[in-house]
This record gives sequence, C-alpha cells and structure tokens, in this order.
Amino acid sequence: MGLVVFYIRKLVALLRGEVLVLPGRTMVGLFIIVILGLPLITRDPYVFRIVIFTSLFAILAASWDLLSGFTGQLNFGHALFFGVGAYSSAILNLHVHIPPWGSVPLGAVAAVLAGLIVGIPCLRLKHTYLALTTLAFPIILLGIIIAMPNLTGGELGISGLQRFTNSLMGNYYLHVITMLVLCFIMWKITDSNTGIIFHAIREDELAVKASGINTTLYKLLAFSLSGFFAGISGGLYAHYMRIAGPSTLDVSMSFTIVIWAIFGGAATIYGPIAGVFILYPLLEIVRIWPEYRMMIFSVFVLVILLYMPEGLIPWIQDKIEKVCPRCKLSNIATRKTCRVCTANLD
Repeated sequence: MGLVVFYIRKLVALLRGEVLVLPGRTMVGLFIIVILGLPLITRDPYVFRIVIFTSLFAILAASWDLLSGFTGQLNFGHALFFGVGAYSSAILNLHVHIPPWGSVPLGAVAAVLAGLIVGIPCLRLKHTYLALTTLAFPIILLGIIIAMPNLTGGELGISGLQRFTNSLMGNYYLHVITMLVLCFIMWKITDSNTGIIFHAIREDELAVKASGINTTLYKLLAFSLSGFFAGISGGLYAHYMRIAGPSTLDVSMSFTIVIWAIFGGAATIYGPIAGVFILYPLLEIVRIWPEYRMMIFSVFVLVILLYMPEGLIPWIQDKIEKVCPRCKLSNIATRKTCRVCTANLD
C-alpha cells in the first residue's frame, strides 16, 4: 500500500511540475483523458468509427512529418508506405494465414523496405525533383497491383481480412492506444539527438556533412522510420476495414496527408495529429451539406494557412507560451520571469 501511495505522489508531483505548468501540455493531457474516456460518454458506433479512422490517419500524418517536416525530404507519395503496409498485411493474413498480431508488424517491415527502395534512388534529389519522384512510386505500385489480380485482387482489392477483435470497445481502445503510443514514440525520436540531426539536415545539409555526420545514413533512417509507422497505420486500417484496396495508394491520399500536416504545423509531430483530429471530423460534420462540403473544407484550410502560415498549433502555442531566451524552456505567456532560471521574459 505504501508503494502505491509513493507512486501516486510521484505522479501528482510530475503533473504539477511538468504538465500543468504549461497550457500546451495541459491541453495534451486533457485530449488524452477525453479520447480515453469517450466510451463513458457515448457508445455510438459511428462516433467510434470516426475516432478510429482519425487515430489511424493521425499516425500517418505524424509519420509524414517525421520525414518531410523534420528532414526536409518532401514526400508527395507517402501513400506508398500506407498502401504497402495495408497490402502486405492483407496478403499475409489471407494467403499465409498469419493473424493480425503478426501480419501488421510484418507489413510495417515491408513498408520499411519500401522506404529504403524509395530513399536510396532519391538521396541525390532535392525539393521539387524529390517531390515529383516520390509521387511516382505509389502510381507504379498501383499498376503492379492491378496487373497481379490473383495475388492482390486487382481493382477490387483483397477482402475478407480478419479483425483484431470483433468487440466495438476493444477495437476502439486498440486503435486509440496504439495511436497515442506510436505518436509519443515519434515525438521522442524527434526530441532526441537523432531528431536534432534531422532538423540540422533540413536547415543546412552541407554544414552537417562538414561536421562529420553521415547525412545519407540519417536520411535513409528517416525514410525507414516514416515507412515503418505509416506501414503500421496501413496494416491497422486494412484489418479494421477488412479490405486492402487501390484507394490506399491513391494520389489524393498523399496530398491529403500533406494538407493535414501543414495545417496543424509541420516539424512538430503533435501539429499533424491535431490537424487530423480537426479536419477529418470536420469533413464528417459538413456531410449535412454535401454540395458545399469540399468548398467549406477548402475555405477553412485556406483561411487558417493564410493567417497562420506556420500552422494552427504553432500559432496557438506562440500565443499562450513564451520561450526563455536563456535556458530555452517554455513558460506560460503570462509569466514575467522563467520558471526555471528566473530570467526576464519581457
């Protein structure tokens, strides 16, 4: 009992000292509480379905940010990793009879290989040339899939996949908790020394090379990590929908991912997640006006990006938090001195 009380006190101290001191962290905490507690408020299958899809696409958008936002390797074909994860998991589940717990990780490994296949020939390309080259890969794979209907189902896709669980609540918590864990891992990667190197490559790759760092290795690592997380998202999507179809490789999917990430705020991880959780439910809400649905969505995105070019979340963060000029730690905007080093914030 004493040990339990000790850990509870430690958790409370952590919340007071690290989470509640900043509005941004407090909002993240509230978001986690709300999304985990949603089944206590409603058991509507439609609401659960929207949250599950949003969670899967949040992983996908964050994985794009890990590659393009942090290293500057602009990827317009990110649906390739999503589709490879979906199709690999589907083939392993339906033809090799591997259960979802095994097929999804193996599908993610296949997406890592796809990341290497894309990354190696693209290493010498930059900016527009890189973006156009990555755009070609999902189109090429789509052609291969349609040309092999016996294995891939052709234009109809692969259907009849096994779900992780048939429980509505089980499916909800599986996908939501997976999203929270994977997005936290991606954020920790970007907050590590590896993330600093990714940032440096985006800002000045030549200077990074001059420092003795193998930028080729780190760019391949970024492609592989991005492919891995996107592959998990694709595998989970295929098993939840019980089908892997050509739509997972659609060009529009790749551009939608970019919109989500830039809307929320690139090079943050949490920005693209917020972008998906705002824009995807918004598209569902405006279904009541089907004629104006895409127009409302487009105008909303354009207005936000016009007045908040860095993205919605960085703009909000700048309004509610200040960065200390001495220790570089964030503080609530109303503070006059830093909460750690007491430096003047005005």
